[in-house]
Amino acid sequence: MPSASTGAPTTVGALSSPSPEPTSSRLAPKVPGYRRMSFALFTAGVATFALLYSTQALLPAVSDDFGVTASAASWTVSAATGALALCVLPLSALSERFGRVRLMTVSLVVATVLGLLVPFAPGPEWLVALRAVQGAALAGIPASAMAYLAEEVRPKALVAAIGLFVAGNSIGGMSGRIVTGWVAQLWGWRAALAAVGLMAVVCTVAFRLLLPKARNFTPGSLNPSALARTVRGHLSDPLLMRLYGIGALFMTVFGAVYTVIGYRLVDAPFGLPQGVVGSVFLVYLVGTVSSAAAGRLVGRLGRRGALYLAVGTTTAGLLLSLADSLTAVLLGLVLITAGFFAGHAVASSSVSRTATTGRAQASALYQSAYYLGSSAGGTLGAVAFHSGGWAGTVLLGLLAVLGVVSITLYGSYAARVRERRPVLCAAAVRH
Repeated sequence: MPSASTGAPTTVGALSSPSPEPTSSRLAPKVPGYRRMSFALFTAGVATFALLYSTQALLPAVSDDFGVTASAASWTVSAATGALALCVLPLSALSERFGRVRLMTVSLVVATVLGLLVPFAPGPEWLVALRAVQGAALAGIPASAMAYLAEEVRPKALVAAIGLFVAGNSIGGMSGRIVTGWVAQLWGWRAALAAVGLMAVVCTVAFRLLLPKARNFTPGSLNPSALARTVRGHLSDPLLMRLYGIGALFMTVFGAVYTVIGYRLVDAPFGLPQGVVGSVFLVYLVGTVSSAAAGRLVGRLGRRGALYLAVGTTTAGLLLSLADSLTAVLLGLVLITAGFFAGHAVASSSVSRTATTGRAQASALYQSAYYLGSSAGGTLGAVAFHSGGWAGTVLLGLLAVLGVVSITLYGSYAARVRERRPVLCAAAVRH
């Protein structure tokens, strides 16, 4: 199977294998229900990222209040993303049995309730524990959402639909950090976390009221041996494994940068207050645009070209952020954010279109790799910052980007070898 990271016309067709469901029953732009579906999953994306990364912009305040280091405080983020990574696969299996909509609803409700309890954590250990449970609850959303879209949306509209869900992630990440930044400056970090919990309540209600009923879902059985066979099949697929690696490495960059950036901006030479640091996350709007535009990028450049553009943009942003200029740092964050969200949208949509069976498990494995990358990036980024300052964090990001390039180049090479093989075999037969 050709590389998902390739953009040549000969490879794209293989990535969009026809789905067994009739397209006439599926959603697309101008089809009734498409806008409701898009907005419902957009709100789910907002709530997911707002809750999952609710403490990220508050890490300096958490460090000061509890008297812990940046590395210790970063576990309030890494525990949530790590728990999500571990739980997304088993919860995706439940979605195969009980339905995507039901599991996403339960996950959002539980995570939101926990979001209202997190502000009352009496110490750092309790805060990390509650955040881990919250991350586990949120695990029911990403893989189920991707599987829902793959089943309910026509193949040609899938990249754009997933891009809108990812755009919701970017809005949630941005709004959650801005709200927490300003509320923390006025009333403290606990009030900031409570504000995010209330925002998630609104998103959860909107999601449940708007999401159309699934029309193409067929319940499966909870068969552990069948699940194991499906997972082994996905893990033995070189194409999917490359996509999982790309997602993990992109998220390592993103997790490292946004876990540490608050510490950099409150320190010299910038010395920004907490509210202004939170407002810096307005650059997430760039991610909203780049992820929503992923479908058009793939159409113009192919998947391989879109990934290379995402890599180049992210690399330029990392290097630019090294300057001791607030303007340069902000522009660097813009480029990093645009590159990350574009790369994530391309890779995640490739997974959904590649897996024609066991879609929830294929998406779950991608999400596991993705959030393990986030957890590793947050922890290693904080360690690198403690050891080598911002330059250490940037070096970590550049190494991760190099990994994405290596995987993409290998996928391109493997695709060319497969394309030449039939020609060589035919020539051997003639002689």
